[in-house]
Amino acid sequence: MTELIQNHSNDFSEKLTLINQRIASTCRKSGLESRNITLIAVSKTQPWSKIVAAYQAGQRHFGENYLQDAQPKIEQSNGMGIEWHFIGTIQANKTRAIATHFNWVHTLDRIKIAQRLNDQRPLHLPPLQVFIQVNISREVNKAGVDLIQLSDLVTQVQQLPHLQLQGLMCIPMATRKFETQVKPFQQLQQELVRLQTNYPHLQQLSMGMSADLEAAIVAGATHIRIGTDLFGARN
Repeated sequence: MTELIQNHSNDFSEKLTLINQRIASTCRKSGLESRNITLIAVSKTQPWSKIVAAYQAGQRHFGENYLQDAQPKIEQSNGMGIEWHFIGTIQANKTRAIATHFNWVHTLDRIKIAQRLNDQRPLHLPPLQVFIQVNISREVNKAGVDLIQLSDLVTQVQQLPHLQLQGLMCIPMATRKFETQVKPFQQLQQELVRLQTNYPHLQQLSMGMSADLEAAIVAGATHIRIGTDLFGARN
């Protein structure tokens, strides 16, 4: 196992360096600070050995989509100082476990789930850090609140004491052209600016993945979610 982790660690270090170089290069060209961007390693379906290897390479933020897959990893990581981000669809019967085990939730899109997460967050833990997911491309089969309903949901979430709203998240329609990629990210950034009139503390944007991180950064991303380019293809 030790040799396997070491091999994974060497491989991950190289990939992590390449991703950080992409982030730094984009920030330099745009006059931004790369230190203001949090890289989340999307570790869904990846084995514990790869989590450890990534950790040894310096990675501290990990994103998981599936609760059943994530819980054993979170339990094994006790005391390691890892920040766990839930980035999958939230089912009502999973909210207690999510509220208990995760530090961040990126996919909040309705008040019923927000209330359950708030009520089930253990009192000895700090408030759960949350993003509201916006269906920015208005895709029928994609999760996220519609822009028309966003302000009302923000107002409601702000009233929940055990949740701390940080900002907005989106997963736009996939496209390869930079100019097309950047438009929905800019739209989400404009929505955040609009909300800041009443909620100036909202400063975070969770957007951008392996194929479009440059467009997301240019538009103001603070949290980038990278899976395949770090871990390789899922098993």
